[in-house]
Amino acid sequence: MDSTFILVALIVAVALAFDYINGFHDAANSIATIVATRVLNPLHAVVWAGVWNLMAVFVLDTGVASTVGKGMVDLKIVTPYVILAGLIGAITWNLATWWWGLPSSSSHALLGGYGGAAMAKVALTQGFTNSFNALVIPGWVKMISFIVIAPVLGMTVAYLLMVIVYWIFRNSTPNKVDKWFRGLQLASSAIFSFSHGANDAQKTMGIITSVLFSAGYIRDFVVPKEVIWAAYIAIAAGTMSGGWRIVRTMGARLTRLKPKGGFCAETAAAISILFPTYLHMPVSTTHVIAGSIAGVGSIHRLKAVRWGLATNILWAWIMTIPAAAGVGGFCMFLIWALAGKS
Repeated sequence: MDSTFILVALIVAVALAFDYINGFHDAANSIATIVATRVLNPLHAVVWAGVWNLMAVFVLDTGVASTVGKGMVDLKIVTPYVILAGLIGAITWNLATWWWGLPSSSSHALLGGYGGAAMAKVALTQGFTNSFNALVIPGWVKMISFIVIAPVLGMTVAYLLMVIVYWIFRNSTPNKVDKWFRGLQLASSAIFSFSHGANDAQKTMGIITSVLFSAGYIRDFVVPKEVIWAAYIAIAAGTMSGGWRIVRTMGARLTRLKPKGGFCAETAAAISILFPTYLHMPVSTTHVIAGSIAGVGSIHRLKAVRWGLATNILWAWIMTIPAAAGVGGFCMFLIWALAGKS
């Protein structure tokens, strides 16, 4: 059997494993609020979220996949080994932060690992001073800008939605309000899960399409339908597996939520994810939902948000890209040293 085919098949399998872990890691984003407010129990919540993650396959295009695949790293220097090293870097960081219970970004771990491996490839072949030639700088500038824009947008929209909800239901009893929003949270959770699948699954599609393109299996950078379905199924399956360590952090420890707060957080997050998805920009769904939950908590008073925990989450966000890039780059050096291939 052709060795290139075996390598590509291995990398596709690793990419889908990352996609599964992405869903597993980010299950907390999709279900934390609906579990914290006791609208659904954890088992029913992950099934609900997994189904709606998959539903995006019927609606959206592959613009985000194209941005990830060819808008962040120069395809001229991408090889299957670069992609393999990048995936290992992303998976390593994802599993580490899952173990620590920190809601870091799977998206940024993937992009960091991919970029770090590509920079290591250039360092090995063209010298360390040329490492940044591997990156498509405008793409990284846009992506990094959304590290700030996306969660701030989520926080702002969530805060405004809470103001509107308080005004509309100002004469209603708390029990009546909770009854209304328990039902509405099913819809908001579905919309958020849909937006999560819409953005996050496409990142894996971009990586798989990159390896198929670099190996010569496709002539143009167009995401095959089989890749689209495989990515969505993998992330939906991962979401259904849950990530309970992070659920506790997002749904209970960051701030105290009630059904109306959960509805506002999920709706704000969905809006803040679907907007950049429309612009074909990869964003961190983790950052957005955390910002939205903080926005809901701050409507009462700033002290309602546990800012010490929020600071730990922020440090995990800051460290994700360089940490995943470091592991991805190390794996690229290791592959070079052991196999003499890049």
